[in-house]
Amino acid sequence: MKSIRFEAKAMNDATIKYAAEELNVHKDYVTLNVVEEKYGLLRLNKTFIVEATINFDVVRDGIKYLQTLLNNMEVEAFVEAKVVGDREITFVINAQENPILIGKNGKTLDAIQTLIKNYIHVFTEEHYVILVDVGGYKEQRKKQLEILATKTAKEVARTKIAAKLGKMNAYERRVIHTKLADWRDVSTESEGEEPNRYIVIKPKRH
Repeated sequence: MKSIRFEAKAMNDATIKYAAEELNVHKDYVTLNVVEEKYGLLRLNKTFIVEATINFDVVRDGIKYLQTLLNNMEVEAFVEAKVVGDREITFVINAQENPILIGKNGKTLDAIQTLIKNYIHVFTEEHYVILVDVGGYKEQRKKQLEILATKTAKEVARTKIAAKLGKMNAYERRVIHTKLADWRDVSTESEGEEPNRYIVIKPKRH
């Protein structure tokens, strides 16, 4: 998690407030630890070398953030998290209003995912793969993309002609890249500029 070190004259609310402002978070998320005590001439004055660390749990506080967001939207929902390895977290939302949270072509879902990514980034410099799924929509979309990738790759391998897929977001492109990563006869490349990036499946030259 993000941390800073600085010298302080006292360990009090003002010190916590200063650390919170420097870390750009609410003071409730800041933990102070005295690294060293320094004394002035004749030991009359004492200052502290302080390490301020953000006290933030990606899973716990991520769920709390999403739950608050949904409450503000007046949507009753249950949020849970699935952790894969050390750095991939999928927040799963289930609500009666799932279609509203997904939006047309998943745009509302993508917006919610962007919000939680930006929120977590405020608190940590570590890289996390953050995904949000609503009612299994993203899992179903993944299966559809994998079928599309396989079908298109077989056609490219047969005809030796590259194929361009429609524009996709970063998550969807990653699904295609991963699905075809081990194929001997084709390769994949992302091209174009956001938000119109797309994938081209190309034949490999042997």
